[in-house]
Amino acid sequence: MRNRFYGLKKVKVRQSWNKYNLYNLSRVKSPINQGQTFFQQKWKAKALTRAYHGETIREKQWQRMFRPGIRSVVPMNFEYLARYDGSEQALGRGSGVEARSGQKPLRIPRTPYMNMVYAPAERRLDTAIFRALFASSTRQARQFVVHGYVKVNGKKMIYPGYQLNPGDMFQVEPDRVLFATGAPKSTLERRQGRVSQRKAKERKAMDSSGEGLEKKAETPEALDQSEPEPETLQNPKETLKSLMTKAKAILATQDVPAKKKQELRAFKRLIKTTLSRSTQSTTLTDSLEAQLLQLTRSLNISLPSTTSSTSTSSPISASESPDTEASDGTTRKLPAALTAEDERMLREALTEARENPIDSKKPYATPWRPRDFMSAFAFVPRYLEVHHKISSAVYLRHPVARPSLAEVPTPFPAEVNGLAFNWYLRRR
Repeated sequence: MRNRFYGLKKVKVRQSWNKYNLYNLSRVKSPINQGQTFFQQKWKAKALTRAYHGETIREKQWQRMFRPGIRSVVPMNFEYLARYDGSEQALGRGSGVEARSGQKPLRIPRTPYMNMVYAPAERRLDTAIFRALFASSTRQARQFVVHGYVKVNGKKMIYPGYQLNPGDMFQVEPDRVLFATGAPKSTLERRQGRVSQRKAKERKAMDSSGEGLEKKAETPEALDQSEPEPETLQNPKETLKSLMTKAKAILATQDVPAKKKQELRAFKRLIKTTLSRSTQSTTLTDSLEAQLLQLTRSLNISLPSTTSSTSTSSPISASESPDTEASDGTTRKLPAALTAEDERMLREALTEARENPIDSKKPYATPWRPRDFMSAFAFVPRYLEVHHKISSAVYLRHPVARPSLAEVPTPFPAEVNGLAFNWYLRRR
């Protein structure tokens, strides 16, 4: 299917970022040949250009969309129009008036009108999504529309052939855009994703079974006699706040070395940054493992022996820790190390703090990076205004032709598009 779609034997250029398509762009040749008839040249040009422009559009549908009229604009100097009325253009025609010596005639660049043949296809929603760099191909953009990931003017649109009007805004779900434009997963990353999903299911099943056993063990009499226990902190932010309190209490002591104080201050800044961010990733990377180990070690420093109550409101852990004897003979207490649950929740919080975290649950490679061979296709036409941070774009106006520029992106020269234009012009 891949070889037939991209035509490695018979060259076919598609609207896609695929590496085979990029290879075909360097192999495409003009169908103009002296040994062929004009009809044959037009048919080959039509087949070559239609494989790129709207290959998902049926031929009869495109024939209804085709318009012989071509939109174009001519930039004009308003000062010149205000000074002259056009009669000066007739000077020198048989009256003997000639141009000044040394004055070069003004050359106006030619307008490539024939490159605007497929301008009606640029109004389609799937084509506009591909031009806005929200999908790696028009077929993928069509899939996004059909699956309900695209909105036009705030409403869901499931028709890929919807004709956009000037001023329409369309939006694609950011997660789909990251999947379309990001690099695919490797074999190892896919395996890690399956393992993490299986472990998450097992953990969830164990939690649900444990809750069921607890409910069975509880009786109405035991519930009446038992005292309400404080709720455990299941929110990572609450855990980080408690760790912030512990760090402040450790810094309040006077026997903490200066280096440890620097580590604790850095730890506090990291927690503040973590609390100000929110993502949905809970996977731990190797770098985060090292970072967590360093932060845990920074908490395990000696404290002077103080008499403190064992109330649950104390920032220091109420559990007793072994006493140690310092070099000066004083007895000091080591703070209790982080429990396994605290470490797990801290891992999740630190992972969520990352702007571009590693998450094996995502369908694309993380941390996110652009697809290979994307730079050759990474451009936005003038008739679109794209905001990549929110995955939205506005269809400003219809594409037009200007001197030396046609706003319809095409890999074919004007001669080839002109032959395709003559083919469809004859059949109307």
